[in-house]
Amino acid sequence: MENEVKLRCKNNGKIISLPFGANLYEAYRHSGLNMDFGPVCALVNNRAEGMNYRFYNNKDVEFVDLRSTNGMRVYTRTLFFVLVKAVEDLYPDSQLFIGVPVSRGYYCGLLLGRPVEAEDVARIKARMKEIIEADMRIHYIQCPTEEAIELFSKRGMKSKVLLLQTLGSLYTNYYKLDETIDYFFGCLLTHTGQLYLFDLIPFYDGLLLRIPSEKQPDQLEPMQEQMKMLDVIREHHRWQNILGVRTVGEFNAAVQAGYAIDLINVSEALQEKKLSDIVDDIIRHHSRIVLIAGPSSSGKTTTAKRVAVLLMACGIRPRILGTDDYFVNRVDTPRDENGEYDFECVEAVDTAFFNQQMNQLLRGEEVELPRYDFMSGKRVFEGRRLRIGPDDVIILEGNHALNPIFTSQIPEEQKYRIYVSALTTVQLDDHNHVPTVDIRLLRRIIRDHRSRGFSAIDTIRRCPSVKAGEEKWIFPYQETANATFNSALLYELGVIRTQVLPILEQVNECAPEYTEARRLRKMISYFLPVPDEQVPPTSLLREFAGGSSFRY
Repeated sequence: MENEVKLRCKNNGKIISLPFGANLYEAYRHSGLNMDFGPVCALVNNRAEGMNYRFYNNKDVEFVDLRSTNGMRVYTRTLFFVLVKAVEDLYPDSQLFIGVPVSRGYYCGLLLGRPVEAEDVARIKARMKEIIEADMRIHYIQCPTEEAIELFSKRGMKSKVLLLQTLGSLYTNYYKLDETIDYFFGCLLTHTGQLYLFDLIPFYDGLLLRIPSEKQPDQLEPMQEQMKMLDVIREHHRWQNILGVRTVGEFNAAVQAGYAIDLINVSEALQEKKLSDIVDDIIRHHSRIVLIAGPSSSGKTTTAKRVAVLLMACGIRPRILGTDDYFVNRVDTPRDENGEYDFECVEAVDTAFFNQQMNQLLRGEEVELPRYDFMSGKRVFEGRRLRIGPDDVIILEGNHALNPIFTSQIPEEQKYRIYVSALTTVQLDDHNHVPTVDIRLLRRIIRDHRSRGFSAIDTIRRCPSVKAGEEKWIFPYQETANATFNSALLYELGVIRTQVLPILEQVNECAPEYTEARRLRKMISYFLPVPDEQVPPTSLLREFAGGSSFRY
């Protein structure tokens, strides 16, 4: 039949015939699906699209609800837009900054010319509810970039103007809600009434926007105290203000002006100073065992090596040991719900033997260190013996280093805990943050490709299991750390861009991982490239980009 498109619904295998120009809502109505928490968007030929997307060719379609990362991103962005409008309606001369996730919500700064009061937060929350209850339509608009720049300029939205000016795109998409306009990295819901659950509470000197749980979308994410994490994020923001580089537009302008080397030098110096402060604190505490943990690709290994160098500079001899060598024999390794070996759980480590050897070393005794043979799946002893002096320090980095079970028999006063993660770098603009998980994933993609021969598909495919392990075994203990180290560098995504884009471009449209690869390509493309020649060989970034003077 002419003027008709056929869609393959990947959710149930149904072929849907629709008139030429029909949108995703019409496709969903003909799909026979019944989603409790959706659909909020769809993957059209593995590309995330809003529900106002129209069909002019045959396509594959997979509808997405809130019980997915893509769906929750759409919901959260839309909630950001409603927050932006509520603040604009009530405080038109203010400035809102939507920050990074913390305490299971989003920490937002609000400049009113005075301290933010609880009454201000209550007013904004009430206005957000009014906007949602009015079920206002969210318009998706495409226009020439110079037109968008003029619109944002008139409204004083400098971070968006800078971003668009440095992108070099002919056309730009933006969203309009009543008289409020904004740009967002990714699609939104089509009506405010589709938002059904949120909370807004006073938090530190700003606001905390709370969102539904991805696992249980009918409930808010449970609050989790993360004041140490917030302090590190705020410290990083102070560094950004010192450098005058808080958003991608400011970053790109600095690179265009020839200041990339200055960004590299100052960023590296700030990290070195932070690590020096941590080492001074280790010495003040007279700690004998330094425990370093953090999520995948946070830079734990380089952090351990740089801490060791700084300790040596203070006249203290460090001993770096590997926690992997204390794995139980593979035959004794627990299995997960799928019957696969679960190397992420703490029971995969022989904690009793580890504690025994650490206490022997602290008493000045000599021990024979094990080595875990991953080929045979067995612990072996090869005559590698160790005795430490009374002032020596043991450094251990690994997934379970902060887990109290891991060091349960070691005296508390002997331990110093460091949590490492790429917590925050520059924002895309005032209302679009760069997720920490994206920074770490991009690092992992280039490292796995360079040193392990893995494709981007391989690395992206493993993300859910890696994330599940982090949620269970790492994140719950981050606030127990004596020190938190933000391993993100202000300039790093400019360096990563050059290496990661060719790897991501190898992911073809047929692969399920194409959705994530395409999203990462778009995000990293906002950053102007920065040559890596000036990156120091001791930089934490070298652990992933290659060229490090450390041995791994």
